[in-house]
Amino acid sequence: MNGRPRIEARNLVKRFAAPGLFRGGRAAPRAAIDGVSLAIADGETLALVGESGSGKTTTARAILRLLEPDEGSVRYRRADGAEPVEVLRLGAGDLRRLRREMQAVFQDPLASLDPRRTAGASVAEGPIVHGIASGSAARDLCATMLRRVGLAPELARRFPHELSGGERQRVAIARALAVGPRLLVLDEPVSSLDASVQVQILNLLLDLQAELGLSYLFVAHELAVVRYVADRVAVMQAGRIVEEGSVEEVFEAPAHEHTRALLAAMPRLPVAPRR
Repeated sequence: MNGRPRIEARNLVKRFAAPGLFRGGRAAPRAAIDGVSLAIADGETLALVGESGSGKTTTARAILRLLEPDEGSVRYRRADGAEPVEVLRLGAGDLRRLRREMQAVFQDPLASLDPRRTAGASVAEGPIVHGIASGSAARDLCATMLRRVGLAPELARRFPHELSGGERQRVAIARALAVGPRLLVLDEPVSSLDASVQVQILNLLLDLQAELGLSYLFVAHELAVVRYVADRVAVMQAGRIVEEGSVEEVFEAPAHEHTRALLAAMPRLPVAPRR
């Protein structure tokens, strides 16, 4: 990693009760993530990869405080360049303000978008809530965001079920961008899409990163996808990071047997995204 971290997580632990295991009448806790540490610099993409159940999504949600870690630290450097803040100690009001800078795009946009809201209403919601824009200014901002992700502003009037999978994911990206974030957590953002649409969305994310200087935490289980978008790769197994390095190091000379197994099963994308 080059430069100061935009965000740095240290020794994150999150335990969940394990159904069926009882000690003294209580379910024994299981560590979904166990001592995870990572850092992401400005304009950098760190890919967090591993099989289902390895702890990738739990790590991402813990960093965003969509769930509360049991142990560890998450330090975020604000866009104003001030000293990093401890995310896990922020009160509700400060955390809400920080969420302008830390946004997420999830795997299934049909589930993450409100089916009762039009695409335009979903994109405008964040700017309205955070006091960035309202009324006609919010509508103008929505149109700008839709164009930025390659959609016609007229699609603002459509509901999620009236859009294709790729269009829905572009709306989800526009919604995240509308509040001016510095960090995007992308949780399997293309895994529910057809292969050709995957490449389009990956190229869009690369273009946005180059234009806006965004930092990405890119969660995925397919190494074929992250090979073309990531600067560094962290491989997870059973709640721990077992290998981390640059894309070239991990793909050309994997050190851990689990990484080698993932690479051996790696499919190919039909067209390589631009990098």
